[in-house]
Amino acid sequence: MRLGKQRNESKYMAVQYFYTKRGWSISWMCKRLKISRAAYYKWLHREVPAQELENIEIAELIKEYDDRFNHILGYRRMTLVINTLNHKYHSKKRIHRIMQKLKIKSVLRKKKRKYPKSDPDKVAENVLKRNFFADAPNQKWVTDVTEIKIPNSDEKLYLSLILDLYDRYPVSYVVQKRNNNHLVIKTFEKAVAQYPDAKPILHSDRGFQYTSKIFHAKLEEQHMTQSMSRVGCCIDNGPMEGLWSIIKTEMFALYEIEDEGSLRAAIDKYMYFYSHERFQERYKGKTPYQVRSEAFESDIPTPYPIPVNPRIEKYKAKWSVKNIVTTKTAQDGSQQQKEACQ
Repeated sequence: MRLGKQRNESKYMAVQYFYTKRGWSISWMCKRLKISRAAYYKWLHREVPAQELENIEIAELIKEYDDRFNHILGYRRMTLVINTLNHKYHSKKRIHRIMQKLKIKSVLRKKKRKYPKSDPDKVAENVLKRNFFADAPNQKWVTDVTEIKIPNSDEKLYLSLILDLYDRYPVSYVVQKRNNNHLVIKTFEKAVAQYPDAKPILHSDRGFQYTSKIFHAKLEEQHMTQSMSRVGCCIDNGPMEGLWSIIKTEMFALYEIEDEGSLRAAIDKYMYFYSHERFQERYKGKTPYQVRSEAFESDIPTPYPIPVNPRIEKYKAKWSVKNIVTTKTAQDGSQQQKEACQ
C-alpha cells in the first residue's frame, strides 16, 4: 500500500503486478492503459519522495494512537492528538486520507433509548435557549442523569453530572445505583461546595428530579437561575447529550469493564481522562482542565467561540425560508377568503 499521491500510480502498480505474476508484456499493457513505457520505468526506479516518507511516518503514528486509545479517535481528534503530542501541523484532510487508506476509523455510537414523560411539580422556562456559549467559568451549567448498564448483569448504575459550558469541564459528578432526588441533590451540593460563590444559569431537562420542589428550593437558596428544556426537545440540552454519547463510547473502549466495581473505577478514570488528557480542537489543543486553570489565573478569561456548523446553518436557512413561504401562503389564503365573503 502506497500513501503517496502520484498520477497514474494505480496503472503503474497494475503493470508491475501482471508483469511479475503473469509475465504479460510491459509494452502491450502500457499501450492498452495509455501510459508511456518511459514513465513506467521512471516510476519503477524512482526514489521514494519526501512527502510519501512523511506519510509513512504519519501512518505509523495513526496506528500507534489508534491502538493506544482503543479506536475511539476519529480523524479530527486523531489530527489534534498527533499535532499536539508531536508538535506538527498536519491538516485534517491529510490525516483523514491516510486513515481511509489504513481502514482506521472511530467506533460507532449506539442510538439512545426513549423515556416516558412524567408530571412535573415545578417547571422553569428555557432561559438558556440553546445559547451554549459562555465567556467565563461558572456562568452557565448544564446537568443531566444517564444510566449505564453493568456488564454481565441486569443491574444499572446512574451517573449524574454538572458540566460548565465555558470549558466543558465536569464541575461535579455522582454515581449510585438508584435514580432519585438524592442523586441529583448530592451532585448539586458537590458543585456548590467547590464553587460556593457561583451563581450560574443551571439548565436541565424536565426529569422528575429537576422539577421537584426540593431541588427548586436548593437553587433559590444559592440564588441560581433555573432553566429547562422544552418538552421533547433533547437538543435544548445538547452539550449533555453529546457528553453522554462520548462517555459511553470511549469509556468502554478504553477500559476493561466486567462488573460493578470495574465500572465504577472506569467512570472515575474516564472523568479524569476527559478533564485532564482529552485534547479538544475548539480549545486549540488544550484540555478542559487547562482551559479552566488559565481562566481562573487570568483577569479576563480567553473566549472560545463555538465553531459554526455549516450543516446546521444550512438547515436553519432552509426551514426559515419554508416557514416564511408557509406563513405568506396562509396570509394570502386568509385574505382571499375575506374578499370572497365580502
